Amino acid sequence: MKIKCCIWLCLIIICIVCVESSSSSERRSVSVSVSSNTDEAYVTLLYGDEFLLGVRVLGKSIRNTGSNKDMVVLVSDGVSDFAKNLLQADGWIVEKISLLANPNRVRPTRFWGVYTKLKIFNMTNYKKVVYLDADTIVVKNIDDLFKCRKFCANLKHSERLNSGVMVVEPSETVFNDMMSKVNTLNSYTGGDQGFLNSYYPEFPNAHVFDPNLTPEVLNSRPVPEMERLSTLYNADVGLYMLANKWMVDEKELRVIHYTLGPLKPWDWWTSWLLKPVDVWQDVREKLEESLPGTGGGQNPKDNFLVKFLFLLPFFALFFCCYHSFFKNQGYCSSFSRSSLWDNIRHLYYRIRSSGSLPYTTISTSINSNHQLLNGAQHKVPAYLGGISVGVCLTVAVVSIGLALLIVPRQVMPWTGLLLMYEWTFTIFLILFGGYLHLIYQWGKIVASQAASSMSLPGSSDYDSGKRHQRQLSSCDVAKWYYGLGMALLAIVAPSLPCLFGVTALFLRLGLMVAGGIILASFMTYASEHLAIRSFLRGLEEWDITRSRS
Repeated sequence: MKIKCCIWLCLIIICIVCVESSSSSERRSVSVSVSSNTDEAYVTLLYGDEFLLGVRVLGKSIRNTGSNKDMVVLVSDGVSDFAKNLLQADGWIVEKISLLANPNRVRPTRFWGVYTKLKIFNMTNYKKVVYLDADTIVVKNIDDLFKCRKFCANLKHSERLNSGVMVVEPSETVFNDMMSKVNTLNSYTGGDQGFLNSYYPEFPNAHVFDPNLTPEVLNSRPVPEMERLSTLYNADVGLYMLANKWMVDEKELRVIHYTLGPLKPWDWWTSWLLKPVDVWQDVREKLEESLPGTGGGQNPKDNFLVKFLFLLPFFALFFCCYHSFFKNQGYCSSFSRSSLWDNIRHLYYRIRSSGSLPYTTISTSINSNHQLLNGAQHKVPAYLGGISVGVCLTVAVVSIGLALLIVPRQVMPWTGLLLMYEWTFTIFLILFGGYLHLIYQWGKIVASQAASSMSLPGSSDYDSGKRHQRQLSSCDVAKWYYGLGMALLAIVAPSLPCLFGVTALFLRLGLMVAGGIILASFMTYASEHLAIRSFLRGLEEWDITRSRS
C-alpha cells in the first residue's frame, strides 16, 4: 500500500513539474528575461549569421564610447552556436528568443521575422532599453538616451518614425496591447516599422527629446507618452548621399545608420561606394580576437577560402605557362642556340608580325583574303567580328557575376577588390580564350576543307620572313597587347572616383559608367581583331603543318 502511494505521489509530482515547465516555456516564447547587471541596456536583434559582423562592430562601438551598460542581443533559431559563443566572448548577453510571425501576407521576403523586434517592449527586467539595428554604429556616447521617458524614436521618410533606433520603457501591458492589435493595425511597410507608425499615430506631433533638461524642469512637466529623437541619434547615410555631406553637424553625430538596401557596411564593395563606411571599417579593424581567428572581424571559415581563392588563379597561370613552354620547347631551344644576329631578326619579325595586322581596318579585315600554300583563296566570314563582340561582352558580364558569387562578401575591402579582379580576369581569360581557340580550330578546318578540294602540290617559295612569322605565330604578341589593354582599363575604370577624389555616390557611379563605356569600346575593337587573327592563324597553321609534311 505504501509502495502504491509513493508511486502515485511521484506521478503527481512529475505531472506538476511538466505542467510548470510547459507554462514557463510558453511565457518565454512571448517574454524576454535576461540576467542583467544593470537596470538599463542596449539591445539588438540577430536573425542569422549574416548580420553577426554588424552586431560585433556595434558592440565594439558602444564600448569605445565608454559606456558600461548591459549589451543584450536577442537571437533566433537561425543563429549558429559559433555566433552565440563569439558574441558572448565580445561581451554581449545572448538571449535566445522565438520569432513572432509576420501577419502581413503582402510583405518583402526579408521581413519574415521583423515583428520580433516588438519583444523589446516586454524586456521588463530592465527599466529602460535602447534598441539599435545591427546596421548602426555608435560614434559618440549615447547614454543620455536613457533619460528618455516612455518611448523615443526618430522621424524619417515623410514624417514616419524609423524603428532602427528606439528608446523603450518595457511594459508588459503595452506589449500585450501590441499583440492584441498585430492583426488589425495596418503596416505600410509590411513590417514592424509600419505597425509602430500605426500604433503611435500622433508621434509626428511629439516634442523633441532634450537630454540637457534639468531634473527640476523634468519634474515640473507631465511625463510624455512619446518623444522625438534628433537626427544626430539616427543619421541615415541616405542624407549623406543626397548632398555628399551630413545635413547636421558632423562633429555632433551620435549614431550612423546604414540603411541603403543591399549596401551594408560589412559587404566589401560598399566601402568603394560610400564614404561613411570608412567609420564602420575603422571600428571593425580594431575588433579583438575574442575567439581564435576572429580578430579584425575575420571569419575563421573564410580564412582558408580566401587563401585558396587567391592562390588558385596563380597555379592556373603557372600551369598554362608550363604547358606553353613545353609546346614551344623546340622553338625556344633553337632560339637559344642561334646567333645574336638571328635573335635580332627573330625579334624583328615577331614585332612586325604582331604589330602590323594583315588588314588595315575592321571593315577591310572582314573582307580580306588569305592565300593558302596551294594557291587557294579563302575569305574571312563577314559575321565573325559581330559574333565575337557579342561573345566578348557576354563573357565579361558572366565573369563579373561569377566573381561576385565566388568572393566572400564580408572580407576586407582591399581583399575583396583584389580577389574580384583576380577571378574576373581568370574567368574571362578561360571563357574568351576558349572561344578564340574554337575560332582557331575553325580556321584549320576551313583550310583543310579548302585544300582537300584542290589537287595542287604544296608550294615552298616562302622567304625567311614568312617562316619566322609562322614559327612565332604561337607567341602572338597581339593577344598580350589587347589583353593587357583590357586589364588596365578594367582597373582604371572603377578607380576613377579615387583618382579624382570624388566621394558623392551618384558622381562615383557616373565616373564608373564612363570608364565602363571606354572599356566596352576597347573590348569591342579588341575582340573583333583577336577573333579574325585567330581564324587567320588557324589557316596559316594548317599551311605550315602541311608544308612540313
